[in-house]
Amino acid sequence: MLEIGSTPTLSLDDTDGSPIAITEYQGNDNVFIYFMRALSCAQCNAAVQNMAKNKADFDAANVKVLIAVPEDPADAAAWRAKKNIPFPVVVGRAGTAHAEVGLLRKVFGAIQQSGSILLDKNGVVRYTHVSTNPGASYNRSEVASAIAAL
Repeated sequence: MLEIGSTPTLSLDDTDGSPIAITEYQGNDNVFIYFMRALSCAQCNAAVQNMAKNKADFDAANVKVLIAVPEDPADAAAWRAKKNIPFPVVVGRAGTAHAEVGLLRKVFGAIQQSGSILLDKNGVVRYTHVSTNPGASYNRSEVASAIAAL
């Protein structure tokens, strides 16, 4: 996983294939990226719904939320529309975004790790979280504390 204090450059695309450069947010916005295990992960879906329900809190803290998924753009777009997700959904341009930040496939390659990173306005990683356990993929109070510390 990315180290606290590092400044990553990720190769991401949104669901229509347009490139998303996290460097475009620098100087203006903090960025929180949640890496879902899979579109079918019930706990990951619950976490994203929790984030959507609390979108006003992210907006008030000037935090842009991106949801990274390991599936292809078409599946990601269909999922976003079906679930009415208010955040951009992104995929890796070459491979998965998960691999770019060091989230691995564990248990003989069967389980994709989930996790999250918080970047400040300068693009510096201020918070990271990695989970192989689906139930521990998102901790709202931990993320809120990290955002408050920005």
